Amino acid sequence: MGAPDALDEEIFQHAQGGRFVLLTQDLDFSAILGLTGASGPSVVQIRAVDVAPDMIGERVLLALRRHERELQDGAIVSIDPFRARVRVLPLAS
Repeated sequence: MGAPDALDEEIFQHAQGGRFVLLTQDLDFSAILGLTGASGPSVVQIRAVDVAPDMIGERVLLALRRHERELQDGAIVSIDPFRARVRVLPLAS
């Protein structure tokens, strides 16, 4: 999304305005969703040490296909090497 040094808040607002899904290892985006009570943007969090495509790529693609509807409606999908978990937005406070 433009500058590599963009602030998380800038990235968040850009994704929110464009109805994009954020793909990240950064936990800050989920924290922003929790603090603001926002219903988007959706976030896909990869929770793995080795994020090389040959190690986690299939798991990510499977989760994107399986949770497409939730991501369209607003969700956080956390993916680790063993499973994917979904939390629907907005997060309960």
